This record gives sequence, C-alpha cells and structure tokens, in this order.
Amino acid sequence: MSIETYDVSKGKRPGTYRLPSGDELPLPDSWGLLPPGDATLTRRVKAATSSWTVKEKRGRRTFSQGLWADARVIELLKEKLEAERATPAYQKKLAASRRRSAEKQRRYVEEFRASVSAYLDFHPRYAEFEIALAEAVTTHATPVGSGTVARTQRIDVDARAEAAVIAWMRHQTTAYDNLVIPRVKGARRQTRRMLAAKSKALLQRYRKGGAPEPERCPLARALGAAD
Repeated sequence: MSIETYDVSKGKRPGTYRLPSGDELPLPDSWGLLPPGDATLTRRVKAATSSWTVKEKRGRRTFSQGLWADARVIELLKEKLEAERATPAYQKKLAASRRRSAEKQRRYVEEFRASVSAYLDFHPRYAEFEIALAEAVTTHATPVGSGTVARTQRIDVDARAEAAVIAWMRHQTTAYDNLVIPRVKGARRQTRRMLAAKSKALLQRYRKGGAPEPERCPLARALGAAD
C-alpha cells in the first residue's frame, strides 16, 4: 500500500477537506488528529502512513492545524517515541542540544544588539540613549519563536536590525496601532512607509546631536515608559 501525504484545507461541506486536486473528501473513519507541535512525531507518522496536513492561511503566512492519519499508527508511534525520550541517553543528548541552542541564541542576541547600535550610530552625547534603545529593540525582537523580522533568514543581520528598529518605533512612538487604515490595496504599506520616514528623520536628529527635548520626543517618552 502506497503512502500518500497531502496538504489540505477545510472543505465547504462540514467534515470534509479539500485536496490539492480540488476534490473534497470526508475523513476516513479510522483517522485521528495529531496536533501540531511535535515535529519528530509528525515526521514519523508521515513516513509510516498516509496523512493529511491541515493548512490555514492567515495573511501572508500559512500555519499547520495538525495532521490527520490513522489513529492507531499515531498512538503506537507516540508511545514508542515517549519510551525513547525517557532513556538516559536521550536525556543527555537533549541537554547537550539545549546548551548548544542557548549558546547560539546568546551569540545571536549579542550580534543583533551590536548591529542595532551600529545602525543607530547616535551622537556621543546620546551614547547612553543609544544603548537603552538598542537593548529595548533587541529584547523585543530576538526571542526564539517571536516571529519578528529579527528571526528571518531572508535578509542579513544589518538589514534585520534596521527593520527591527523601525518596526519598534512604529508601534512605540507613533499612533499606528490605533490608526483606522482604509481596506484598500497598498494603503497599509503606504502608511508604514510614511511613518518609517518620520522615524528615520527622528533618528537622524539623534545622530547629529540635535534631538528634541525629552518631554517633546516620542522616542524618549517610549523608552521612559519601557523602563
């Protein structure tokens, strides 16, 4: 029996799913749902039996809602994997992997913070302010799984740093989150560009040493509120 794996979406009729072919089929009676979150178990189930991965698109991103497959296969492989994970050898391997991941994250946070500071490049009179802003942006943007631009691999770290600063300022120093933006193609992008230009102009004043007074500066107020 061949193993068939498909990415599917919910069909128009209750209890059905749309296959890549366009056909809408009901679930086989013997199937159960494996929730997302355990990549190893999901991979083993896919290799062992036919399955449907339920995909849901939100904006530009696509998320897995779980894997439908033979319930008996899911349970058998789950029990086998749990037994493996309970062994001392696996626990030792897991601990070593976590240490490597933590060290990799620590190095990346340091690299990202340095890139943010290099992008800010404030006048020496605002050196402490630069440090505070770099720390605020880095703390927000670098956590694993945060989904921020700092976690993307599509652009280099310097470009990520610049984008993260502008994104942080958009949410912290402008009224963007409360704006009512027309549901017209390109309107949100145009608004972001306009706000980005204002943020960059404000940063430039700090680079030249002529920033506005703290009580008048939205950036200074935002950092003050974050303390």
